[in-house]
Amino acid sequence: MKTRATLIGFSAILMWSLLALFTAASGKMPPFQLSAVCFLIGSLPGIFVLLARPERTKLLRQPAKVWITGILGLFGYHFLYFTALRNAPAVEAGLIAYLWPLLIVVGSALLPGERLKWNHVVGACLGLGGTVLIVGRNGFAFDEAYLVGYGAAFLCAFTWAGYSLLTRRFEAVSTDVVTGFCLATALLSLACHLMLETTVWPQTGFEWLAVAGLGLLPVGAAFYAWDFGIKNGDIQILGAASYAAPLLSTLVLILSGFAEPSWRIGLACLLVTGGAILAAKDMIFRKAAASPA
Repeated sequence: MKTRATLIGFSAILMWSLLALFTAASGKMPPFQLSAVCFLIGSLPGIFVLLARPERTKLLRQPAKVWITGILGLFGYHFLYFTALRNAPAVEAGLIAYLWPLLIVVGSALLPGERLKWNHVVGACLGLGGTVLIVGRNGFAFDEAYLVGYGAAFLCAFTWAGYSLLTRRFEAVSTDVVTGFCLATALLSLACHLMLETTVWPQTGFEWLAVAGLGLLPVGAAFYAWDFGIKNGDIQILGAASYAAPLLSTLVLILSGFAEPSWRIGLACLLVTGGAILAAKDMIFRKAAASPA
């Protein structure tokens, strides 16, 4: 069960690797408008399940702390991420925001029944090194003029790490509640859009398909898979493996013609893959030992 849940959680990382491609293909919708539309689409599968099985609606009756954690996690992360990108260069803001996998791995030591091992930390650090190579391929230029953006990016990292770690504490709560988290995030994103942005709709059918893809996968199914994986799988492995997302995203962009290959990406592949294998070595060898010779 734990291995299966970990693999389901990893499927969220695979879906997040499509985020950059679908976003690039979705046209020029401003970020909060795009967030509102995508989270609304992302809530539809859960809504259909609840309509088909009305008895599951009782699973939505959860304590306020569950709803606060979920809504702050999903909406808070995206609000802070967009704020960081508006107030700092995307490269530096993205790298700072992507400290969350390392924070999850280290913070997991505070969870009941979890034990942090050297391979988890080293694996996460190798993944961070690979991410630095990818995100910083055009160099870094930290400037104190962007402190607001950097601060928002740090808060962004802590928000998603905190949400993931607290979600583990709510392992008895059904993943059905993610439907409510997505709906609430859509509404809050809409409010931010109406206050801060000018509405821009996709101009072609291809752009609408990209928006639908965003809502169904990286901004939809991925959050359901992550919730299930974090609650029932190996959180240290998932934290370290999360560094695969920017690498896979870059590879997808290269295959789609949006980016060029380089030695940095090759080295990043080795670091991220090696770090993930190192972090997961206990699960890999345990599974191998359990298999018949």
